[in-house]
Amino acid sequence: MDFTLHKSVLNKQSSIQITGSKSESNRLLLLQALFPEFKLENVSNSDDSNLMAKALASKEQVVDIHHAGTAMRFLTAFFAVQEGREVTLTGSKRMKERPIKILVEALKDLGANITYLENHGYPPIKIKGKKLTQNKVTLKANVSSQYISALLLIASKLENGLELTLEGEITSIPYIKMTLSLLDEIGIESSFVNNTITVKPNTQHLLPKTLTVESDWSSASYYFSIVALTDVGTEITLTSYKENSLQGDSVLVDIYKAFGVETTFLNNSVVLKKKTQNLEPKSFNLVNAPDIAQTIAVTSFALGIACDLKGLHTLKIKETDRLVALKTEIEKLGGQVEITDKSLHLKPNKLYSVKKNSPVLEGLGEPIATYHDHRMAMAFAPLALKTGLVIEDALVVSKSYPTFWDDLKSIGFKITQ
Repeated sequence: MDFTLHKSVLNKQSSIQITGSKSESNRLLLLQALFPEFKLENVSNSDDSNLMAKALASKEQVVDIHHAGTAMRFLTAFFAVQEGREVTLTGSKRMKERPIKILVEALKDLGANITYLENHGYPPIKIKGKKLTQNKVTLKANVSSQYISALLLIASKLENGLELTLEGEITSIPYIKMTLSLLDEIGIESSFVNNTITVKPNTQHLLPKTLTVESDWSSASYYFSIVALTDVGTEITLTSYKENSLQGDSVLVDIYKAFGVETTFLNNSVVLKKKTQNLEPKSFNLVNAPDIAQTIAVTSFALGIACDLKGLHTLKIKETDRLVALKTEIEKLGGQVEITDKSLHLKPNKLYSVKKNSPVLEGLGEPIATYHDHRMAMAFAPLALKTGLVIEDALVVSKSYPTFWDDLKSIGFKITQ
């Protein structure tokens, strides 16, 4: 379903409650399946987390996780240690194009029994769960952190624990540290020294406890963008957030300072306020927070300023090739974008300087394509503060943030189906 976003004026002050982090929720859901002693609160209501929970509870032989990339990786490791269980893990057409070989080979090094059912190195895969006794494995340090986290999450269930060596320069360190912090929180011992991560085996019951998942910083990114595009003085309050967050995307606080957005932590909330208008060119290395690249690129485009984003090598294997998708959609709107396999360079220009006023609503332009990618839909939504636009397949946002459009309406956005 396509949504039309009419040119909107934001309320001067607004508040939004955002549910738990998808990244934290998916890790904790897997750990809870391994260690049922603890309970979870504020779990993400995203499609991905719902699929993760459903798959973990499933007794079926075939588990279909659709577009959920995190679930595919985490569940590959989870089912590998489910002794006596045989599962076929599959997903959408796009999921069958996303590589899984690095993780599968690492699990095989530990003794796992996994076979490819269609294309070598890609889902679907058949997993025969068994006890894994090997405890040493090596990965290139620049692979997706989800491969690393998948191994760390099951490590305490390996008979001899895990010693994981990372070769080269480590990327996505915040996501690895998030996983280790969550292990620590439930009582599993680990260490991260130089390039070696060690997780001790755990054969005993853990102490029962209730963990509250912090709200999702990736979802917060769209409100940072919205505030950046408004007049000085506009405020949005978001809950529930911690100043010492485990999530890599909390770097938004520093990045959006450069766009004139001030962030204040107040109890369990953050207050975003537009303080100044800063139209200087921007340059960011997002190697530790690639999921906010689309948001930042669209913010820069809407403000008509130059922007260089680096460290984006993982964006090519997401729900779509996000670098190509960004270039295509921004150029539809009159922008100029250059990309490499790991960077994006936006040239400065006045928004819609070529196509005056509202190109989409006047029939002078094309709707924004989302490519089955939730972040494309949400990243482009703030443009409605500058002009009207149409977002194709707008309900794709349910993958990570099902109430996104309702929340935008609550703060002043005019949206029709």
